[in-house]
Amino acid sequence: MLAGAAHAAPSPAVIAALADPARTAAETARDAARKPAAVVEFAQVKPGDKVADLFPGGLYFTHIFAKVVGPNGLVYAAVGNGKESTPPAANPAFSNIQVNSQAWGEFAPPEKLDVVFNSQFYHDLFNPQFDPPTGGPEGLAKVNKAIFNALKPGGVYVVIDHAGAPGTGYSQMNTLHRVEESVVKDELKQAGFVLEAESDVLRNPADPHTAMVFDPSIRGKTDQFMLRFRKPK
Repeated sequence: MLAGAAHAAPSPAVIAALADPARTAAETARDAARKPAAVVEFAQVKPGDKVADLFPGGLYFTHIFAKVVGPNGLVYAAVGNGKESTPPAANPAFSNIQVNSQAWGEFAPPEKLDVVFNSQFYHDLFNPQFDPPTGGPEGLAKVNKAIFNALKPGGVYVVIDHAGAPGTGYSQMNTLHRVEESVVKDELKQAGFVLEAESDVLRNPADPHTAMVFDPSIRGKTDQFMLRFRKPK
């Protein structure tokens, strides 16, 4: 799939997941901006899959994935070593979600995964406050290798993040919470992944790339890249 290519229509599993009454009003209110049908189809999550949602925050995508994979699948809410994220409480409406609490550089769920999903968190992995504490490319290389090893052969790693301007690299990880797309591609190729597809469904060419992503002028409307990498079989 080339950048800008049309997305497939949502599968019945995705349509049912988005309509599930267990999703809260606060979650569904975010659908217009986050475009979950297109995102989940791009991530190729399907019934029976084993999925990890990295740094899941309010569990927006975690809950959708749980409904898509169904009772024969499993979703790991990966919260790092507990320093950065509070583990979510158990919810009987999403009984196929398990918390995975490991340092990012030691990420290794108990079974191999079909999909690892990283939405708006990749830039933070350059940050020394996250594990491994070295931060930067050296620490991130360890994280990326752990994710590579956690996937089944043929599994996919999907990365969505706020785009930084060309030439900024990862220098804006703390100031603007952005990262340059080319840096992400290079780092993951070095880890052994193959870039399979990219999407412009979350792109916003009107974003000047100069504002912090939480600034009211751009929050919820940032220019975001979406990339799908595959672990070779």
